[in-house]
Amino acid sequence: MMKPGINTPYYIVYEDRLRANLKKLKSVSERAGVKIIMAFKANALWKTFPVISEYFQASTASSLNEMRLSLDYLGHDVHAYCPVYTDATFPEFLAGCSHITFNSLAQYEKFRPLIEASDRHVSIGLRVNPHCSVIETDIYNPCVPGSRFGESADKLAAGLPAGIEGLHFHALCESDSADLANVLAAFKDQYGHLLPGLKWLNMGGGHLITREGYDVELFVKLMRELHEEYPDLELIIEPGSAFTWRTGDLVTEVLDVVEDSGIRTAIIDASFACHMPDCLEMPYKPDILEANPEGEGIPYRLGGNSCLSGDFVGDWWFGKPLAAGDRLTLMDMNHYTTVKTNMFNGIQHPSIWYQPVNGEPVLLRKFTYEDYRDRMD
Repeated sequence: MMKPGINTPYYIVYEDRLRANLKKLKSVSERAGVKIIMAFKANALWKTFPVISEYFQASTASSLNEMRLSLDYLGHDVHAYCPVYTDATFPEFLAGCSHITFNSLAQYEKFRPLIEASDRHVSIGLRVNPHCSVIETDIYNPCVPGSRFGESADKLAAGLPAGIEGLHFHALCESDSADLANVLAAFKDQYGHLLPGLKWLNMGGGHLITREGYDVELFVKLMRELHEEYPDLELIIEPGSAFTWRTGDLVTEVLDVVEDSGIRTAIIDASFACHMPDCLEMPYKPDILEANPEGEGIPYRLGGNSCLSGDFVGDWWFGKPLAAGDRLTLMDMNHYTTVKTNMFNGIQHPSIWYQPVNGEPVLLRKFTYEDYRDRMD
């Protein structure tokens, strides 16, 4: 819920909601015998990591910056995956990670001499592509034809090169366990011959375990069946959204209302293009706390405050006319939101607040002109 004394726009993250997700994930992890690690690509708000680390200390990183963030603030059990590693970056990954997954056999062979010469053991994996599409939006679908992610089964018919201890696939996006069942069947059909010799299987992200209606019992059943079939195989998932699903909001203020061709647009002091880019990429329409059910009341688009023509989403319906000064709470604006913001037009970022279980909201970050200036330095 919004805090009236804070200037808009602002993000606010709620400790009680975060802990509820973490407790559910911890319970599922224990019941299913699955290691759950946090994906930084969905949430890198490190000032909340002290709470997260009470439940989980392992992470997945797709860049050196994400790896360093875990080493500094979450834990040293870091599982790296990058589409490509470079001569400049790989030695640092090798020095800081517990697990490294390669996207291709060629990349593994390129860096294999460094791995074999290292004085510390890092568990090496290979990403594979089961080509089982269960995601409707292609921009988020790693299994579309022509995908650049993972090796196909035909490349591994004769087995894996020495030194590879695990396999990784990622084919889900905010998906249910029924989708996982379909992907697992395709994966086992194509790559099952490799599983008896492996130490671990990483089933990637997209497991939205904390969403209401997610079939937890089916997930637990699938994992227990895998354990029965391969008792020595460690099972890993790396959800992003599930950690911070519905844990935070973006509070904005209406600055003006305009109308053209019979369409009303309330222009707010935030931007979909800058502060909620997934709303335009996916696209999707977030819930608004103050809005009516669809079709009930007066329809409005919301327009962002950038000069991009397409910086709008809608319609929503309201019980009374919107006017300058009205505050609107755009809900579920934590996962894949703060990590994807940008400074197009030099528009100021919303501040970021944290609501602890007890006490007043705490300011985590207020952005200034210098933040914009120094990005261009």
